Amino acid sequence: MGKKILVIEDDKDIRDTMTYALEQEGYEVISSENSRILKALDKHNPDLILLDNWLTDWASDASGQQLSRELKSNAETKHIPIIIISAVSNVKEIAEAGLADAYLKKPFDLSDLVAIVKRHIK
Repeated sequence: MGKKILVIEDDKDIRDTMTYALEQEGYEVISSENSRILKALDKHNPDLILLDNWLTDWASDASGQQLSRELKSNAETKHIPIIIISAVSNVKEIAEAGLADAYLKKPFDLSDLVAIVKRHIK
């Protein structure tokens, strides 16, 4: 298998489409509808995280921006590239405040998804 990507997206259709597109590119994809999967991050050891900014089914009030900031502030996880995904108009500012490596505005073209992943995966 190729590099491992963690997709955290609460919309099933978007999550499934992203998973399919990335698997077609040879990536191993782990997907989750909520951020609880981050508690087992060391088990999954992803090479990149695609993180929806507004998860409707989270255990806390943390947004993707806050989760990204926490991961980027942790010595054990700060090396993992994070791409925040959101439909809000200020997604660039949200990603920057969350210390994310990049952002992708919904709706997006699958070729844009693949391109941004290729640009940031090590």
